[in-house]
Amino acid sequence: MNEPLVRFPDMTESLCPQCLKRIPAVRIRKNGDIYLRKTCPDHGTFETVVWRGRPTFDSWNFILRGGAMQTKGEGCPFECGLCAHHLRESCCVLLEVTQRCDRHCPVCFADAGKTDSVDPSLDRIRQWFQILMSEGGPFNIQFSGGEPTLRDDLSDIIAVGRSLGFSYFQVNTNGLRIARDSAYLAQMKDAGLSSVFLQFDGTHDDIYRQLRGGPLLEEKEQAISNCRDHNLGVVLVPTIVPGINSNNIGSIVTFALERQPHVRGVHFQPVSYFGRYPSPPTDNERITLPEIIAAIEDQTRGLFKADQFASGNCEHPLCSFHGDFTVMPDGRISSWTSQSENTCSCASFSCEDAVSKKRSFVARRWGLSDADGSCCEQHQSVNLDGWDELINSIRTYSFSITGMAFQDVWNLDLERLQSCCLHVMSPEDKRIPFCAYNLTDNNGRPLYRKQ
Repeated sequence: MNEPLVRFPDMTESLCPQCLKRIPAVRIRKNGDIYLRKTCPDHGTFETVVWRGRPTFDSWNFILRGGAMQTKGEGCPFECGLCAHHLRESCCVLLEVTQRCDRHCPVCFADAGKTDSVDPSLDRIRQWFQILMSEGGPFNIQFSGGEPTLRDDLSDIIAVGRSLGFSYFQVNTNGLRIARDSAYLAQMKDAGLSSVFLQFDGTHDDIYRQLRGGPLLEEKEQAISNCRDHNLGVVLVPTIVPGINSNNIGSIVTFALERQPHVRGVHFQPVSYFGRYPSPPTDNERITLPEIIAAIEDQTRGLFKADQFASGNCEHPLCSFHGDFTVMPDGRISSWTSQSENTCSCASFSCEDAVSKKRSFVARRWGLSDADGSCCEQHQSVNLDGWDELINSIRTYSFSITGMAFQDVWNLDLERLQSCCLHVMSPEDKRIPFCAYNLTDNNGRPLYRKQ
């Protein structure tokens, strides 16, 4: 029997974009779309769209508690680490192994590469692994920064993590080094790298000129080719900005499909606004998760349909979507996700069962085993019957389309933040929810990240 559909209470909490004071907020409805409205007694009222278009808010199944949680002291989000009131354990922990970067992208979360900085030592990173293991690990690990491949010893870092019991490692990269240095990629694969989270904003160089400062498509394609040669799964990660690449969403999906199974899928990220913004970004400068889902259906001409996507299985349902598919030998796309799925409804700190299942599922979704790769050349020729064909295809030719809407100071919803399972290991050895760690006020003053 299906669970009854439970709606969120309208009231939540947020922060003032000017002073970062915690203030009440309310979700309001306008013509079926959802906006977050909040008023600071000192700086006035702010309103931002958070859910627009189809799938409609009312059709998006979720079961979760409502209302931000009051805490002692300063409270959420000022005492992260994680605090005892946080509702989710870590699924994935980001380790920022450098703040150096070889690009200066205007849409960077970390605002990386502005100043020289000293990378954390291998011993320091070893301490992070040890702390994480003592606090409930092993978690899935993503190396980030900055551009993590600027470190020559990334394979050594992976080896240290493996020696301490971690098994899933993903590198979040612009792909430039792995495009030109295949030997470096091979070292990481041999050390235990699981998959590559590749910044990939579109299929035309004019997109990269606007978002990344130059034509990079050829290097992105070479990075994918090198990953294929070393049997590493690749996830394409586009930052979607209205008017720049929002009309390229279907082409990105098609590009990924043509390079499946080594390209395991696409992970869409609507643009978020961090840093110096003297006035709130307009609603026209935002794209919401349902708009991306609708664009996937429209721009692939129905190859993927909106009702084949569901809310996330562990994080807050307004934060993400996923659709999981199998590419059959004859080219058919078989979906095994639907909106009838419900998200995790537990309200405990660890939510152990849901988080543990998600860690395992993410590793299977984005990784590519040596056994999988060995049959890639046979995909069009092997003649399997019935159940054997299905099992072989699901294992090797799975393809996922996911999305995650990161929050900035304008649309921050503390209810969503308290259900975050994507955490950053801070220099102070604390696990901070991703959106809190990267949060800045409209003058660029960070809540957690040191400048």
